[in-house]
Amino acid sequence: MQEDTKEKADRLFQEALKDSGMGDPRELYRGLLRELKRADPARYEKLVTHFQAVLVPSIASGEVGPLNAWREYGRLLAEAMAEGRTVAIDLSGRAHPYGPDLPMEWLLLHLPEAKAARAMVVAMPLEPSTAQKATYELLVRGSHRMPEDG
Repeated sequence: MQEDTKEKADRLFQEALKDSGMGDPRELYRGLLRELKRADPARYEKLVTHFQAVLVPSIASGEVGPLNAWREYGRLLAEAMAEGRTVAIDLSGRAHPYGPDLPMEWLLLHLPEAKAARAMVVAMPLEPSTAQKATYELLVRGSHRMPEDG
């Protein structure tokens, strides 16, 4: 992958992220990738290859929108971690099927099929609504109480 392609894709992502309402998911994805590398090196390599061969070039070329491309990468990463389905949580807390063109202010969660597994964040809005925070606390953290500050 040429470095200028990566730089262009990163610049386009940063420009799109500004004022989008979506939080930057890349640190979250790095953490998931580290977990995946330990748990399943072959799947990890597939996702790194996808990043290099598909994600970055498609953003740099303008083929796909950078925000949607990154959210889809997050969905693929979550699916590699645990089979399940990805859902979108709107501002009122209502769940919707995942799709590529959902509002950036919606919380995206991957719900693993395994009964004891907790939901994984795919994309988090910069300022989640109270209902989205409650959904996060319950499904991701397993808490039945809202934090004192939220």
